[in-house]
Amino acid sequence: MHELWGEMDRRLLIKLGTTGLAALSLPGAARAMMAQGFTHGVASGEPGANSVLLWTRYAAANETVLTAELSENVDFARISGGGSVTVSGERDHTAKIMVDGLEPGRWYFYRFIAPDGTKSVTGRTRTMPAGPTSAFTIALFSCSNLPFGWFNAYAHAAARNDIDLVAHVGDYLYEYGVGDYPSLKDRLPGRDIQPTHEMVSLADYRLRYAAYRGDPDLQRLHQLFPVIAQWDDHEFANDVWKGGAQNHNEGEGEWRVREAAAERVHGEWMPVADTRWRHYQAGDLATIFLPETRITARDKVFDLGEILKEKGDAAATLRQFAETGYRDPARQLMGASQESWLFDGFAQSVKAGTRWQICAQQIVMGSLFTPPESQGWFGADQPDYVKRRVEVSQLAAKAGLPLNMDSWDGYPAARDRLLGAAQRADADLVTLSGDSHNAWAFDLAHDGRPAGIEIAGHSVTSPGYEAYTRGISDAARVSALRTASPQLRWANTADRGYVTVQLTRDRVTANWHNMETIRSRTPAIRDTHSLTATRGRRKYDAV
Repeated sequence: MHELWGEMDRRLLIKLGTTGLAALSLPGAARAMMAQGFTHGVASGEPGANSVLLWTRYAAANETVLTAELSENVDFARISGGGSVTVSGERDHTAKIMVDGLEPGRWYFYRFIAPDGTKSVTGRTRTMPAGPTSAFTIALFSCSNLPFGWFNAYAHAAARNDIDLVAHVGDYLYEYGVGDYPSLKDRLPGRDIQPTHEMVSLADYRLRYAAYRGDPDLQRLHQLFPVIAQWDDHEFANDVWKGGAQNHNEGEGEWRVREAAAERVHGEWMPVADTRWRHYQAGDLATIFLPETRITARDKVFDLGEILKEKGDAAATLRQFAETGYRDPARQLMGASQESWLFDGFAQSVKAGTRWQICAQQIVMGSLFTPPESQGWFGADQPDYVKRRVEVSQLAAKAGLPLNMDSWDGYPAARDRLLGAAQRADADLVTLSGDSHNAWAFDLAHDGRPAGIEIAGHSVTSPGYEAYTRGISDAARVSALRTASPQLRWANTADRGYVTVQLTRDRVTANWHNMETIRSRTPAIRDTHSLTATRGRRKYDAV
């Protein structure tokens, strides 16, 4: 642990300041977009042992050159590195600069300076450790739908002094228009998004990112920690795949135009490199892989409703599908080139003596099956599509098919290839995931042998299982799901929050932090649930 942590008290955090947040608390992202100067704070990402990427947004009428400075001192008495970067309307006035020549495992303060001397807020970031490393902590987030509630999980994490790196594995924002998801009934007053319609165009995506990045708790998280981020589907549109998305229709224009706009704006507004997949090295303790499972090579998700359409015997149809098309070895999630990169990475990491191989990716990898009891969990007031999905899920479970085809469960051959590669490399695999809105702990197995563990985080605000099964307790849901799903070791199907993943040389500890509420702005947590896994066992310790 860097010695700077001992100084990270309230006085230092006050010095870092929150200048600029007050203006952004005014209703409407459009107002912030019209502001001049530094409009959305600062952020950092892509940390290496000797480098880090810095981000800000500076709005001006003309092209402007900003100066970036890093220092180990909050007063910038001695400059450790920096450079200049040009901002213009071409990239929505966002600026990214990679700063090299830094020391490994160090905390740095950073800022941007405009030509007139105006300074951004001061941010804090960290380079990755090099060589022998005893401990490293990752904070895991996903699924933050702003109108559903406050980003209290971000606020709680931002107040901590034991996080080395933030990993956001997608659904950083949502594409829907006002009243779609959430409905007007479930929307929290004062949590406004722009544009009010579904984001489709380049301008729409830019304005939506501006709305989300105006949130003070999200800004604070970015200000204080380096963030590695991967998109999921809602950065584009719901249930996106390589050829389109469930939430895209002909009236919304050509899909490839929308896809390109979404990817471009993600690159503008996030502190990320312009590559779809990448990895990071935490000394000899962990290699953190960040693959892409959504748009590069993903085949279209199976639709059991379509498979059953106009078929006479639904049960027989699903049994046949489970034995044939479901297990098609040609079916892709990541694609051959990315698989080669990841599988070779596992082997190289192990060969180099790295203790843990971390795969931080979007979707749940463990197998989850519909319990027979769930037939009675859904009230009569549920929409018809929910009732139909429940019916199909029951039939699917009887045929040996999993609950969620949009997860790795819908791509079993691709999952087998990944887990098999981890076993061949003798990797100590830890998968981090999001997307499902609920918290899960899975033992991952392949060919009857342990292959690793999964730490699946609950959402920041997006509702999960509990939203559709309000008459059933969390304990009852989890008990039934565990009985139906042998790989599932623990779950929370009721709360919102985030996870901290503590890595040591011989153990990984997952801590699921459950927020007290998201309907009012408070960082209070209700409780924390912890599980451990010992290196070499490739499964959780006793639960």
